[in-house]
Amino acid sequence: MSSISKETYVTRNFQKISGKRWELYVITRVIHLLNDPDIEYVCQQYINPPKNKDYYLADLAFPSLKLYLEIDEGQHGSYNHRASDIKRDAEILEATDWDNRRIAVFIEKDNKKIDKKLVDLNNEIDKFVEYVKDRKNFFIREGHNIAWNYEEKFLPERFIRKKEINIQDNVALLNHRDVLRLFGYSKGHYQRAVWKIEKFNEMVWFPKLYSNAEWVNEYNEESGQICQYKKDLTPHPMPNINDPNRIVFAHQKNIFGQTVYKFYGVYAPDLDQTDSVKHYFKRVKSSINLENY
Repeated sequence: MSSISKETYVTRNFQKISGKRWELYVITRVIHLLNDPDIEYVCQQYINPPKNKDYYLADLAFPSLKLYLEIDEGQHGSYNHRASDIKRDAEILEATDWDNRRIAVFIEKDNKKIDKKLVDLNNEIDKFVEYVKDRKNFFIREGHNIAWNYEEKFLPERFIRKKEINIQDNVALLNHRDVLRLFGYSKGHYQRAVWKIEKFNEMVWFPKLYSNAEWVNEYNEESGQICQYKKDLTPHPMPNINDPNRIVFAHQKNIFGQTVYKFYGVYAPDLDQTDSVKHYFKRVKSSINLENY
């Protein structure tokens, strides 16, 4: 699947919130006041937030600035709006080291929630915009490259040049072949669920971290562990200590329904928990030096 254009990305972002009047107002005012094509933003993005909270639907996220905004319209609190309706295959951004801000569009009066005056709401939005600008300048001073080059977002060359992938960078590519290019693959399309790296005792694994045709792969967001078993709970060959480590790129859907393969880290069999029915894999590395490949 090819990447969508930046123009499509921008316009479809707003389309997702067209039915939420206050959310649409706040977000469009923020983006228009920023007027900065270098700052990447995402509306309605599932994230794995700080403090071991559940997966969470952020109203507006700035991935390159490690920042997200919650717009409180009165029907939910900051973390009460759980992602209980999260799609089983939704892409989750790692946001455990991100900052968050909130803007409430209501005030409480006589035990009722009423809309905030527009002038007061605009003042809060303006302050948030200044905070985003200050945060961008801070990241630049710290040596971070925050420029939003959407055309390169899903290209493997971006990470090959960087010479490293890390789960905190939310690495996602569009197909198996592009993932495998990070590890020296130079052939055509590749559709299988695993690919052995001949140079090392490793393989690239493309699991679906949810129930599918024959297998179930369950991801524990707290421990980062993956449990694999057959749907009918029949035994299958046990892993052993000499099995290759698994470089995991999980099958997910991004906010526009595109299939992406997101990097989850390097995994090894957890032999202490594994039995003949359920196989457990633990994360042993969160980053990979691509120069080795």
